[in-house]
Amino acid sequence: MKFRLHLFELEDQSWFPHVVRQGMMDVLRFMITALGIYKPVVPLLRKALAHTGQTQLVDLCSGAGGGIQQVWEELEKQAGQRFTITLTDKYPNLEAYAFLAAQTDGGLRFEPQPVDATAVPASLAGFRTVFSAFHHFRPETARAILADAVRQNQGIGVFEGAGKRWHEMLLVWFVFPWAILLFTPFIRPFTWRRLFFTYIIPLIPLGTIWDGTVSLLRLYTPAHLEKMVASIHAPHYTWHIGRARHWSGTGVLYLVGYPS
Repeated sequence: MKFRLHLFELEDQSWFPHVVRQGMMDVLRFMITALGIYKPVVPLLRKALAHTGQTQLVDLCSGAGGGIQQVWEELEKQAGQRFTITLTDKYPNLEAYAFLAAQTDGGLRFEPQPVDATAVPASLAGFRTVFSAFHHFRPETARAILADAVRQNQGIGVFEGAGKRWHEMLLVWFVFPWAILLFTPFIRPFTWRRLFFTYIIPLIPLGTIWDGTVSLLRLYTPAHLEKMVASIHAPHYTWHIGRARHWSGTGVLYLVGYPS
């Protein structure tokens, strides 16, 4: 897909039930981790961190922390050193963040207050990451997220768990529904609300299928991202943009930038 359509995602809507939104983000976190979606981009992230000398990361738009624990574990294993990641979001999922913090013995931390990705507080210093969320923003806002990192002289990595391929749409339509019904009881932390909105009133699977479809249409292609960074006019930054291949045959779109 070389085009981009900015249709509406349910989880972006202020009127959308918070409990269903959180359930959908929990599903995404579980699937990303189970499939190891972001493992292919860990070497890119490790190289950028080595270049900047950073061991502290600030994850923006964290949602339910989808895949971030696995990224943290792989990063430490490949680099052979300790890293910490602070999870942030405009609508913090505190329950999920507390669970991840406990699971990682503080390797993953979180900011309990809302954080605007276009104006990150200076107190949250560190290499910034955005996993599975950049497509939520229209071009002017997406550009502002990158520009804020440049303005504060911070590195930034943007990663999307798909390659914007047509066959990925078929996976969303015909595989995701059955997968969600199968693995929902195993998602942690366990909640009865998640079961209710999956099996009794199936808003979580229906919402996930809709948002998954729209997400693919919203994804920025490498060409879009190259045009976006060119408009920021940051000659002192190095940018790497492309697709990393996942074992399943899908791709991971990425943009990594840092002060040269």
